[in-house]
Amino acid sequence: MQTEPAVEVAGLVKRYGAKLAVDGLDLAISRGTVTAVLGPNGAGKTTTIETCEGYRRPDAGTVRVLGLDPVADAARLRPRIGVMLQSGGVYAGARAVEMLRHTARLYADPLPVDPLVERLGLGSCGRTTYRRLSGGQQQRLALAMAVVGRPELVFLDEPTAGLDPQARRATWELVRELRDSGVTVVVTTHHMDEAEQLADQVAIVDHGRVIATGSPEQLCRGGAESSLRFDGPPGLDLAGLLKVLPSGAEATEPAPGSYRVTAPVDPRLLATVTAWCAEAGVMPEKLAVQRRSLEDVFLDLTGRELRS
Repeated sequence: MQTEPAVEVAGLVKRYGAKLAVDGLDLAISRGTVTAVLGPNGAGKTTTIETCEGYRRPDAGTVRVLGLDPVADAARLRPRIGVMLQSGGVYAGARAVEMLRHTARLYADPLPVDPLVERLGLGSCGRTTYRRLSGGQQQRLALAMAVVGRPELVFLDEPTAGLDPQARRATWELVRELRDSGVTVVVTTHHMDEAEQLADQVAIVDHGRVIATGSPEQLCRGGAESSLRFDGPPGLDLAGLLKVLPSGAEATEPAPGSYRVTAPVDPRLLATVTAWCAEAGVMPEKLAVQRRSLEDVFLDLTGRELRS
């Protein structure tokens, strides 16, 4: 059993003129996992992934993909990886299924094309030229081209951008099946729910460095405050509630009659809030503990929203 990471980046530096895009970045991606790489625009994630794919040379540091240098060993590496670009990589005048069959013939043991076409809903547009496909159809074709060669490692750039909910779910199922069959999947996405649903590991990149890694559960739990939410009559005396809450807790009414207590939630806090409600003659409805989402963690760490 191989224990060497599928992707190992150490001290990666990449500049574009005077601009430092990647600043000593370190990243390790385990084999047979789904890893989501997240970061605001300009954070350095795209440059990092393109360096791993062999499209860019590092100015400093080392990059190993399946144990190989993606530039020096490109001829040996390319048959073993799949790459889904967000745009490009397809002849504009080629028909969708024609292009997929051509791609499949480049590999020694490709997946059967027809079931993949059906799986990703490309049958209805199979004879349509690439330039006339919708954005979602182009995305599905790019995904099919990335996986048809049975890669050991696949890089997926915004795999569900422009997809309808049904196609999005089909893509998620395909990614999970790839992972379950031993394929390593690296996803860049602007959809936090996608990262939470799919990723075994998340790497958050900002200012050219990885600033946090872990599973979605670890990132959302680690050192994070949870919140206690409940509904009640509008305009409750939150100043009075704050007097009985632990130091540093917050109590807000985001919408009339909807309340949120932000603090580490434990049995004592729950008892305190329900006792206060009882004293005030309030029946707390829809009482629920809500942990921080991955988006909350991302915003706390970077102070910036993901934008597509």
